[in-house]
Amino acid sequence: MENLLIFMAIAFDHHLHTPMYFFLMNLSIVDLGSISVIVPKSMANSLMNTRSISYAGCVAQVFFLFFLLGADFSLLTIMAYDRYVAICQPLRYETIMNSRACVQMATGAWISGILYSVLHTRNTFALTFCGGNMVDQFFCEVPQLLKLACSDSYLSEVGVLAFSVCLVLGCFVFIIVSYVQICKLVLRIPSEQGRHKAFSTCLPHLIVVSLFVCTGAFAYLKPTSNSPSALDLVVAVLYSILPPIMNPIIYSMRNKEMNAALRRLTGCR
Repeated sequence: MENLLIFMAIAFDHHLHTPMYFFLMNLSIVDLGSISVIVPKSMANSLMNTRSISYAGCVAQVFFLFFLLGADFSLLTIMAYDRYVAICQPLRYETIMNSRACVQMATGAWISGILYSVLHTRNTFALTFCGGNMVDQFFCEVPQLLKLACSDSYLSEVGVLAFSVCLVLGCFVFIIVSYVQICKLVLRIPSEQGRHKAFSTCLPHLIVVSLFVCTGAFAYLKPTSNSPSALDLVVAVLYSILPPIMNPIIYSMRNKEMNAALRRLTGCR
């Protein structure tokens, strides 16, 4: 509901038609989708006291989850760059972040998510599974699926996962460097209110990105065990469910312009 309200508020309020909110609108769509890929099926299984999912359903879950998580992280990287340009190069902001560039960046994020998803889904389900059909997770998570693969046939997907983690860590380093540059500039701002506004915008973004990267890397790089673990469940929740829930709170609910737009949308004073 939070993500849907944010999308509607930005789409229908012309005051929010700026690059930052354009990317936030895309992020809200991605977050809404990633929650919908996992949570409804898990809730349905819980209510019906079953743990089953069809093969086609598992394929679809892996495809859409990788697609949306890939697009999500791409958008988070773009948003870090947007904040860097806005704070560190304000005079060039409108030139660099023009409407055409914003559309191209957002399109690139969605396309990269699709390519990333196709690569992983194809590699994963090209494997021969002979280790049973029980996945020790509340959704079709690739490391748990690899446990069911025969002999060494899963090594190609392990290689792709390792490459993906390196790519994500590269983007993470870019985000960190962007925020280090922002912090250096912000600390030179004489106004305490200006420093507080800049930090309140950037630090929550960095916290969510760090949570997403660290838990995701841990889930996909740690050795899988033969027995189910509560830690696997907690880590999966932290990288797949918590960020889409936290993003609206961190990016929007503490933002005065967004709060005003939401009040106008809902008719509240």
